[in-house]
Amino acid sequence: MAWLVTGGAGYIGSHVVRAFQAEGLDVVVLDDLSSGHESFVPAGVPFIRANVLDGGTLSQVFQEHHVSGVVHVAGFKYAGVSVQRPLHTYEQNVTATATLLAAMNSAEIDRIVFSSSAAVYGTPRTDLVTEDTPKNPESPYGESKLIGEWLLRDQAVATGLRHTSLRYFNVVGSGDLALCDTSPHNLFPLIFAALLEGRTPRINGDDYATPDGTCVRDYIHVADLALSHVAAARRLDAGDAIEPVYNLGSGDGVSVGEIMASVRRVTGIDFVPEIGPRRAGDPDRIVASGALAARDLRWSMSHTLEQMVQSAWDSSRAFVR
Repeated sequence: MAWLVTGGAGYIGSHVVRAFQAEGLDVVVLDDLSSGHESFVPAGVPFIRANVLDGGTLSQVFQEHHVSGVVHVAGFKYAGVSVQRPLHTYEQNVTATATLLAAMNSAEIDRIVFSSSAAVYGTPRTDLVTEDTPKNPESPYGESKLIGEWLLRDQAVATGLRHTSLRYFNVVGSGDLALCDTSPHNLFPLIFAALLEGRTPRINGDDYATPDGTCVRDYIHVADLALSHVAAARRLDAGDAIEPVYNLGSGDGVSVGEIMASVRRVTGIDFVPEIGPRRAGDPDRIVASGALAARDLRWSMSHTLEQMVQSAWDSSRAFVR
C-alpha cells in the first residue's frame, strides 16, 4: 500500500515525499509540473504527470499503485496573483479537491492530509494565532483553502473520511541540496535572486509597530513541516484520534529586518536593503502557536534561523534552472 502525494514535484511536496521515504513508507507522486520540477522526484518513486482535475487518471493511479491515503499538496499557491485570477484559483484549489475526494470515495480510500494555509486567517487581531482564531481570508487563495477544509469536513460527515488539514505559515529552508523554493513571490527566493543578480534586496515598509519597524512573520523549516505530514499519515493509518486542523507555527516571530541581517551573515554579502512603501494589507505581525501539532504530529522547530537561511541559500545556488 502507498500514499499518493499530489504536488509531489514541488518545493514542499518533494520534501514530504522524502520524509515518507526516510520512514520506509511507499509513496507515489502526481504533479502537472506547472510549478514543480520532475528532477525533484527521487529516483524509483513512481511519477505521474497529470493534474488533480483529471479524475480518470486519479482512479487509475489509485488502482495501479494500491493507494491507501493521499497527501494533497497540489494547488495554485500565489495569494497575490489569485486576486487577478480568481476563477483559475478556485478551479485548481476547490474543483480539483472535490474531484480528488470523489475519486477517493469511488476507490474507497478513506484518509487524507490536506495542505492548508495561514491565509485562512487573513489579518488576525491577536498576537498568537491558534486553530480557533476567527477565519477571515482576504484573497481567493485563502478562501479556496478554507473551502478545501470545509470539503473534507463535509465529506467526513457523509462518508466517514478520516482527515486533517495542516495550516502552513512561512515555509523556508531546504532539507536536501537538490530541492529549493523556486516561487517568484516568496521572500527568500526574492532575496537570493537579487543577490545572485547583483541587485539590492528590498523591504516593503519599515514603519510597522514592531521592534525594528519591519513586518514580523512566522518562519518554519520545510523539513520540519514534512515530518509532520508523515506523523499525520501514521495517525490516520493507525486509526488514532486526530484534530481536523493544525497550525504549523513556531510560536515566535522573526522580522524581515532580522531575515536580512541573517542573510548578510550567511552569504557574506554586505548590503543595506532598499526600503520601499508598505504593501496594502500587510499586518504588523502574524505568529502562530504550534502546540496542538507538537502534541500530536511530532512538530518541533528543530532549525535555527541561521540554519534555515543557510540551507535555503545553498540549495538556491545549487539549483540548475
